[in-house]
Amino acid sequence: MAGNSQRRGRRLTPKAGAPKGSGGKNRDALAGRGRTLPADERPWHKAYSGTEKLPQRTAWKQEKERRAAAEEGRAPKIGQPGTKDTTWGKGSRADVPLKGGKGKSPGRGGPRVAPGRKANPAKDSPELLVGRNPVLESLRAQVPATALYTAQGIDIDDRIKEIVRTAADRGIAILEVSRAELDRMTGGVLHQGVGLQVPPFAYEPFEDMLAASLEQGAPLLVALDGVTDPRNLGAVIRSAAAFGAQGVFVPERRAAGITATAWRTSAGAAARVPVAQVTNLTRSLKACKDAGFVVVGLDADGETELYDLEAAVGPLVVVVGSEGRGLSRLVGETCDLTVSIPMVSAVESLNASVAAAVTLAEVARRRAVEA
Repeated sequence: MAGNSQRRGRRLTPKAGAPKGSGGKNRDALAGRGRTLPADERPWHKAYSGTEKLPQRTAWKQEKERRAAAEEGRAPKIGQPGTKDTTWGKGSRADVPLKGGKGKSPGRGGPRVAPGRKANPAKDSPELLVGRNPVLESLRAQVPATALYTAQGIDIDDRIKEIVRTAADRGIAILEVSRAELDRMTGGVLHQGVGLQVPPFAYEPFEDMLAASLEQGAPLLVALDGVTDPRNLGAVIRSAAAFGAQGVFVPERRAAGITATAWRTSAGAAARVPVAQVTNLTRSLKACKDAGFVVVGLDADGETELYDLEAAVGPLVVVVGSEGRGLSRLVGETCDLTVSIPMVSAVESLNASVAAAVTLAEVARRRAVEA
């Protein structure tokens, strides 16, 4: 009987094992990605000491650490922004050798990010809306746009024809790029060969919005407490425009902002109703109260029914809670009163945007009767 050395299908080359040394295969996966940035060069770390603009989230982390250190009587463990050069300069380490030793690539500007790592896009950077239906609906809703990207060799259908025609009529730049380039721009998201670049939304300063509303005969503002779905935000803005509100304000953190999705849902109303972002919603509501507004929060267990809201005819701020938990504790305590919407069925609550629409419609009706 033949031994293993003569059996059919025997292995002629040694079996490859995991690479020796620290890291094994994971170490190979990091090859070519450059060094890991130290904490003081990471814009998202509280120890960041770079010269680039300090991200808002990092500033919040550092301020939180300062408060904690003050309470514990110790030195805060944070960086010193602006003390360490974290930009690539021409002729610096950004000048890296090209393949084959044919010279070096030119220096790059901007923050120093470790190769192979994806940096979070800036909060005020343009947004790329993708997909044939979303792009078409956005153009129909007059969402502001700066460029339309189409993939080379795209299948032309009626939607693509209308997208290109509408963009051309509005004077939007139309750029044809390779499918691989569009894949890179969208981060691998299914784009169906088309992408619409929309600029960052220009928010109204809260103080200006508050002053402008007081110049109206019946001031009415809407505040959103932790609404995270941009579709709900867009729908609330649309209702605010329909029922005469002079502005909408939302928190900067843990809440939806004006994205292309919110633009599209608002059906263009975001261009007509001022929208402000505030750092502290509770503080902004107190500023409204100091200016003479009555602040009412929508709550399924509210103490006052909507149809008994006598304050609807005066200066009013309607506060809409988040989709899941409703009003936060501090916001609920800041409200002058909480209002419930009477319902005849056993439904627990309404969607945030629907509740806002019902409330604003009742406020408009009461004001029309009083006029």
